[in-house]
Amino acid sequence: MSGGVDSSVATLALAEAGFDVQGVTLKLFENEDACLAESKTCCSLKDAEDARQVCLEIGVPHYVFNFTKTFNREVIDRFCDGYLGGMTPNPCVDCNRYVKFEALQARRRELGFDYVATGHYARRGYNERTGRYELRCGVDGNKDQSYVLFHLDQDTLEHMLFPLGELTKPQVRAMAAEHGFINADKRESQDICFVPDGDYARFIELRTGSRFEAGEIVDRSGTVLGTHDGLARYTVGQRKGIGVAAPEPLYVYAKDVEGNRLIVDFDRNTLCTRILVRDANFIARARLEEPAALRVKAHYRQAARPATVEQVGETNLVVTFAEPQRACAPGQFAVAYDGDTVVCGGTIERVLA
Repeated sequence: MSGGVDSSVATLALAEAGFDVQGVTLKLFENEDACLAESKTCCSLKDAEDARQVCLEIGVPHYVFNFTKTFNREVIDRFCDGYLGGMTPNPCVDCNRYVKFEALQARRRELGFDYVATGHYARRGYNERTGRYELRCGVDGNKDQSYVLFHLDQDTLEHMLFPLGELTKPQVRAMAAEHGFINADKRESQDICFVPDGDYARFIELRTGSRFEAGEIVDRSGTVLGTHDGLARYTVGQRKGIGVAAPEPLYVYAKDVEGNRLIVDFDRNTLCTRILVRDANFIARARLEEPAALRVKAHYRQAARPATVEQVGETNLVVTFAEPQRACAPGQFAVAYDGDTVVCGGTIERVLA
């Protein structure tokens, strides 16, 4: 329970359905100063108090688990290492994967509970034909979070509940208001919780002691166009803030970490058709026996696009989009769907064409 309205209503729905529910809030920071922007984060002391108050009103116990070491190692360190390596990491996926699911499932087993439940807008199902648990989109298309849950394995899905999967956000807020929850109208977290001011580069500098050096901004032919002030300050697909005058907008195409160069190009030249995906996790199918016509999301806010997905080796995928796509950033995730069901997903390694 983050203290937000979603996890609060998820708790309410389970309690009303007759489950024996215990609310858990995760302590993720050693120092609460990392969460000064309470309106933007999900980790402040006030958020924990909101969760406790909701549990009190529902009539279920509330506990706080200290997962600071896990969060630092699996989320913050991965985030910093990713940016320093020229990637564009998504720490929210890592938080879900290693903290809210992997670590929390381990705690569930230790305590003898049957399920971990969250306020994610997603659905779980079981396919009798394949004998596999499936992850499906939430019915609220505007809030669906199946993309960030592509890493769930069969054992985890067997012991997961998503009480909000069949609900819309307006319905959730209405339920919270009806029960007088103090967070019924609470703003949603939009930024990375450990970087509330949005200055990722400054955070990485302070965290790692690194100092980002200026370097050349070049086009794809190597022509120098200007100077950047540190590669970690840019993301693939970025348009604003490049600082180079051109007859039409320039976009970040790639980052050359070894040469400390930012590679840019015009929009029409930055689109990609084929990407290599590593560390694929398979949910609806154990593997792809042959190339499959699916729909693929290459970043969170993108609608799933038609593509052919081919398994290469045990954990690699080659994704070929039917139409060129923008901002297929290494370090982000590509998730493949068959209708509303997640088939597989993994980390974008590089653009192939």
